[in-house]
Amino acid sequence: MILEFGLLGAVEVRDRGQVVEIGHVRQRSVLVALLVEQGWPVPVDRLVDRVWGERAPLRARETLYGYVSKLRKLLNLDIERSPTGYRLAVDPSDVDLFRFRALVRQGALDEALGLWRGQALEGLESPWFDALRESLHAERVAAELDRNDAALADGRHTALLPSLRQAVDERPHDERLAAQLMLALHRSGNDAEALRHYETVRRTLADELGADPSKPLQEVHQLILAGGLERPVQGPRQLPAPHPWFTGRAEELKALEPSGTVVITAIGGTGGIGKTALALHWAHRHLDRFPDGQLYVNLRGFDPSAEPTPPETVLREFLEALGEQTVPAGLDARAARYRGLVAGRRMLVVLDNARSTEQVVPLLPGPDATVLVTSRLKLAGLVAAHGARSVSLDVLHPQDAHEFLSVRLGAERIAAEPDVVADLVSWCGGLPLALSIVAARAAMEPDFPLAAFAEELREQPLDALDAGEIGTNLRAVFSWSVAALSDEAARAFGLLGTVGTADVSLAAVAALVDRPVARTRMVLRELENAHLVQQHVPGRYRMHDLVGLYAADLAADAGSRLADFYAATARAAALTLEPHKPLPEHESGHALTFADNATAMAWFDAEHACLMTEQRQALARGAFDVAWMLGRTLSNYHIRRGRTLDDVEAWLGALRAAEALGDETKQATAHMCLGANYVELGQSPLGHRHFERSLELFADSGDHAAHGGAHRAMAWAAEFEGDLGKALEHSLAGLEKFRAAGSEIREAESLNEVGWRYACLGRYAEAREYCEEAMLLNNKLGHAEGAAATLDSLAHIAHHDGRHADAVAHYREAVALYRELDNSAEEATVRQHLGDVLAAVGETAQAREQWTRALELYEDQGRTSEAAALAAKL
Repeated sequence: MILEFGLLGAVEVRDRGQVVEIGHVRQRSVLVALLVEQGWPVPVDRLVDRVWGERAPLRARETLYGYVSKLRKLLNLDIERSPTGYRLAVDPSDVDLFRFRALVRQGALDEALGLWRGQALEGLESPWFDALRESLHAERVAAELDRNDAALADGRHTALLPSLRQAVDERPHDERLAAQLMLALHRSGNDAEALRHYETVRRTLADELGADPSKPLQEVHQLILAGGLERPVQGPRQLPAPHPWFTGRAEELKALEPSGTVVITAIGGTGGIGKTALALHWAHRHLDRFPDGQLYVNLRGFDPSAEPTPPETVLREFLEALGEQTVPAGLDARAARYRGLVAGRRMLVVLDNARSTEQVVPLLPGPDATVLVTSRLKLAGLVAAHGARSVSLDVLHPQDAHEFLSVRLGAERIAAEPDVVADLVSWCGGLPLALSIVAARAAMEPDFPLAAFAEELREQPLDALDAGEIGTNLRAVFSWSVAALSDEAARAFGLLGTVGTADVSLAAVAALVDRPVARTRMVLRELENAHLVQQHVPGRYRMHDLVGLYAADLAADAGSRLADFYAATARAAALTLEPHKPLPEHESGHALTFADNATAMAWFDAEHACLMTEQRQALARGAFDVAWMLGRTLSNYHIRRGRTLDDVEAWLGALRAAEALGDETKQATAHMCLGANYVELGQSPLGHRHFERSLELFADSGDHAAHGGAHRAMAWAAEFEGDLGKALEHSLAGLEKFRAAGSEIREAESLNEVGWRYACLGRYAEAREYCEEAMLLNNKLGHAEGAAATLDSLAHIAHHDGRHADAVAHYREAVALYRELDNSAEEATVRQHLGDVLAAVGETAQAREQWTRALELYEDQGRTSEAAALAAKL
C-alpha cells in the first residue's frame, strides 16, 4: 500500500488516490492522535485522554488496544508498542499537515493553503481535538496573512481584494487583516473606502473591546492620509549590551556558527559559567546577519524573586515589539501569529535563562530566524524533538581567566603580583562569575593588594565570593539551581558535598544516598541536567570545586554508608584476589561483588584515589575499623601495581587505626608490611625496626600463621639487601610456622620461597626439590598466584641447569598467569627474566620484545631503578 493521510479537512486515508475505509470516529481519532506526533511515542494514558477526554469508557485501554490492532490490519501500519507508549512513524511528505508546514517554511504559501479541504480534523470530537483544531486554524490564518503580505509586496493588490473583503467579514477584529485590506484599497486608488474601513474598525474595537487600533494599523491610516509615502518599518532591537570584559571561549563561539539546517542552539552550564555573556557577545558580533531585528527575553527560569515567565506573556511582549497592538488570546493563537510575523525575516531570538523545554517551545519562530537559548539545564527535549544543537560550557582555561583579570583590573596591577594572581585564578576554578566577583571587589578597593583578596579566598572561599548584592553572591546563585531540584535530587546534592574526593562512582553514590543503582542514576541525571555534577567518564561523577564547597555547606547527614560501602567492597575485591587470606566481616547493603581478578583489579584502579582519601577521612573521624580495613585490603593491589609509596601511606594509616583499636595482631601485621616497604625504598634501618616490633607482637600472640608471615617478609627484605643466607634462614623459619598453623596455601608459597633462596645460593638440586613440591601443592589447591611465582623459580633453576627450553616454557606460563591475575608488577619482572633467557640462547628479537614490554611496565609503576637498568641493557 502507498498511503497518504489527510488531516486538513475530513480525516481520510488514500491508497494510490483511492479513499480507504479506516473505521468509525474513535478509531480515526487514534490514528490522528498518533500521526500528529510525527514518530514520537504517545503514552497509553495520554492516548485515552486524547480520544475520549473525560468520557472514557470503563475498559478504555482494552478498547484502545483493539483500535490499534484493527488499524495495523486495515492499513498495514507499523504501530510500535514500547514502555513509553505507541509510536507511528510515516514519511512526513505523506501527511498533508506536515506538507503544509514544510511549504509554509519554504514560502510556498499558495501551494500550502491549497492543501486545506475545509475545517481541520472534521468529525473528530474531544477537548484535545478541539484545542488542536483551533491551533491548526491559527496556523492557517497566519499563512493566509503571510500570503496576503507577499501578494501586496508583489503588487497583486487588485486580485487580492475579493478574498480580503470576505476574510474581513469573517474576522472583523483582525487588525493585521484590516491593514492589508486598507493597503490594497489605497493602492487600487480607493482611499475613501480604505479610510471608511479604518473608522469602522476603530468604532468596533472601541465599542466591543474598549481598545484603540494597534500601532501598525494607525500607521497605515496615517500613511493613507499623508498621501501614500510608505516608510520602512524598523525591526525590534532588544539585545542588552554585551559584557565589556568578555574573554576566551574561542571554541564555544565557533560552535555557535550556523551549521546546515540547525537554527536553534541551547547553551547550557551551571550558574555563573557565562552562558548569557557568550550568547550576547556572539549576537553583537553578528548583528549584520539579522537586519530584520533581534528579540530578547529573560525567561527568569531560576530567578529567586519571580516565577518563570509564562510563554503567553513572552509572546505578548514579542508581538507588541513586532508591531502588533491587538494580541490574540490563547497560547496557540499567539504562537501562530508570532511565527507568521517572523516568517521570512532574518531575525535573532535570544531566550535567556530558560527553565524547561516546555517554556521554550512556543517561542520558537520557525526556520528563518536564528535562536539562542541559555539555561542551567541541558534541555534534552529541545535537542531531541526540535533538532537544537547543544553547547555545554565548562570553566575558563587558566590563561583566559588570567586575561579576564588583566582586562578587568589592568595589566599593571596584575603584573605587580603574578603569584597572587595565579592563586586567584586557581581558587576561582575558572568560573566566570567567581572571577567577576573577585575583580569587582578588587576594583572597588584599588589601593588594596590583591594578596588580601587571595588570602580571604584561601580561608573562606564562598564568603570571599560575595560582592554584597544577590547577583554577585556565589552562594545565592548556586542556591537558585538547587531550589529548582526535586527533593530527592536536592538531598543527593547535599550528601555529595560530604564525599571529599575528586570524583565518585555511581555505585558509591547509590550507597551514599541509600537508593538502588537504577534510581540513583536517574537522580544523578537530574543533577547533571542542572549542571551541578558532571559525568566526566561513564559511571563517574564530579563537581566543580566551588559547587562542592557550597554542597558541603548544606546540612546533610551521610552517616557511615559511603565508608561502609568502600570498606565492604574493598574487602570483597581483596578476597577475590587472595581468597586464602581471611578478612573480618564488614557490612554494607550496597557492597559490590567480583567475578574474577580482572574486575577486582579494575575496581581498585578506578577507586584507588577515593579509597586513600576515605581512609584519611575515616582516621580523622575515628572510624578506625574502616581505616584498618582499607589499609589492609589495598595491600595486595599495591603490590601487584608496584605502588610502594602508596602502600606505605595506607599501612601507616592502618597502623594508627590498629593502635587506636588496641589490636596487637593488626599492629603486628602493619609493622610487618611497613618493614618490607621501607627496605624496598632503601630505608633499611627503619624497615628493620618495624620488623622487630612485628616479631615481638606476633610472638606474644601465639599466632603461627601470622608469625610465619613476619619471617616471610623479613626473608624478602634480607634477599633485597643481599644477605641470602639470612633470607634462607627466615624462609625456613616461616615454612615451619606455616606447617604448624596447618595453612597449606602459605606452606606452598613458603616451599617456593625456600627453593628460590637455595637457587640464589647456587644449590639448584635442593632448589628444584622444594619448588617442585610447591608446584604440586599449588596445583592441588588451585592457587594460581602461587603457581605463577613457582614457575618463575623453576624457570630460573632450569636456565642455570642448562635446560633453556624448559626455562622459556616456564617463564611464558608464568607471564600468562600473571596477566590473568592482572599482577602487572610481577609480570614486568618475569618478562625481564624471560628476555634474559631468550637473549642467552640467541633469540635477540624475542628478547628485545620482552624487555621492551617490561620497561613500559616498570615506567608505568614508577620503578625507576629497574627501568634505568633495563633501558641500559636495551
